Amino acid sequence: MDVSAEKSVRVLNARGQSPFVIVCDHASNQLPAKYGDLGLSHAERVSHIAWDPGALAVSRELSHLLDAPVVQSTVSRLIIDCNRDLDAPDLIWTLSEATRIAANEKVDAEERQYRITHFHKPYHAAIETLLEARRHAGQETVLVCMHSFTPVYHGVARPWPIGLIHGTDTRYTKGLFDALKAEAPQLNIGWNEPYAALNGVTLTLEKHGDGRGLDATMIEIRNDEILEPAGVTLWADRLARCLEAARLARKEAMAV
Repeated sequence: MDVSAEKSVRVLNARGQSPFVIVCDHASNQLPAKYGDLGLSHAERVSHIAWDPGALAVSRELSHLLDAPVVQSTVSRLIIDCNRDLDAPDLIWTLSEATRIAANEKVDAEERQYRITHFHKPYHAAIETLLEARRHAGQETVLVCMHSFTPVYHGVARPWPIGLIHGTDTRYTKGLFDALKAEAPQLNIGWNEPYAALNGVTLTLEKHGDGRGLDATMIEIRNDEILEPAGVTLWADRLARCLEAARLARKEAMAV
């Protein structure tokens, strides 16, 4: 089942029976026609500045493995970043790492509001609609925010193949960390790496997870791990097992 709430958001497998709901803030590098190419080259428009390469592929595979719904933005974060507060300075990027987005420097208050109304708000409304429907149906929900990150940022290598980020409640994310370590003890797992909540990158996690009192986590996979189908399969299989192991561990802890 594929339900499009609006062109700016897509909900896949909305009636999935999994306890997990997967959201992908930076699933797409698409630019609506009215924005042209934003003055950027093709290479820039397919790079990490425009989206999270591999994140949607992992999300879709997890949906298949777990029977989980997926909510995805269908527009590039170069138009508006759906994982930023409305008053965040990088809600509409003008500089991403070393790339200037000159077209966004000309965005006035009217255009800013247009992007919020047509792209940012529908995405978060779709998440809320899905979570509220599950609440009414009495479905258990664990929110999983799926992202990817670059191997090198501002010339500094990032050694972690995966990073886990938590909101105000650390318990589910810690359980996922433990489950990943139990399965792959040699795995270098970033804890609040390569970002942390203090970087202002956890809007979706905190708004829809912590804000609803749900178990929730944010997963960042280094994108060179998931650019090919084999890597997508490896990480989706691993995460499917470990997400469920962390969920069961939480239930056991709560029952004590």
